Amino acid sequence: MEGENLIEDRGFLAAPLTFFVVVVFQMLSKYLDQLKKKGSKYTEEAELRSEIKQLLREASALSQPATFAQAAKLRRSAATKEKELAQYMEQHNKEIKSSYDLYGQVLLASKVVVYLILVFWFWRTPIAIIAKQLVQPFGTLLSWGTGAHLTGHVMVGIIPWLILSTRVSKYVCRFVEF
Repeated sequence: MEGENLIEDRGFLAAPLTFFVVVVFQMLSKYLDQLKKKGSKYTEEAELRSEIKQLLREASALSQPATFAQAAKLRRSAATKEKELAQYMEQHNKEIKSSYDLYGQVLLASKVVVYLILVFWFWRTPIAIIAKQLVQPFGTLLSWGTGAHLTGHVMVGIIPWLILSTRVSKYVCRFVEF
């Protein structure tokens, strides 16, 4: 009965809410990774690409021996534009990487702070109570950090619950597309 009172004191929604918080952090992390991989297209990049295509198209249209110098000049101009595009892309990718790295660090720091708050809040308090038959070989691992015992039941501690929730949420996030 002592374990059931502990659950009622801290709220019976502790396990689902903790799982929801972990899933939100995993979703945000996945979304940030997808944004980082995808990048973003700017109009300047599109303009440079279209100018390069146009210059190369014009140069290929000038195939006469009399227009060879003009075609070579257009090809050199296109090569210069390609170098400019490469420099722009390199600079743009560095800016994006640094900004997403900053967001990633903020997300990681907030995840650590929230997990520590949850651990301190629910230390020595069970998050959930499960029948012993359901978790027969893992009962002692799941009850680590609860400090209480209940006959015939296993009390799940916060640290094993966070680990389990993280693993399950990573599995769930693999099937979610943004």
